[in-house]
Amino acid sequence: MALKFTDTNVKNEINSGKLVVVDLWAEWCGPCRSITPSIEELATEYEGKAIIGKYNVDEENELSTEYGVRSIPTILFFKDGKLADKQVGASPKASIKAKIDALL
Repeated sequence: MALKFTDTNVKNEINSGKLVVVDLWAEWCGPCRSITPSIEELATEYEGKAIIGKYNVDEENELSTEYGVRSIPTILFFKDGKLADKQVGASPKASIKAKIDALL
């Protein structure tokens, strides 16, 4: 199951030393909802190897402000505490998986 990122926990997770994948989304966003099953599946597939979760931009705002996110869905990939890659827009599961594999 995908982790629920909040302004309170996201920085600790990013600095955990693991690969961290953050899906920035909102409930009203159709493309965001369309990739939710992929994010959930990837969270299960990579359990123990990467931290994968969702960050609701309507409930939280620090991360989206810090990284200048202007469009959702946006997926941020952090490695060793630093932004390593990002993907904007709804993408197929295979595309997200490829980015995760490249960073592991």
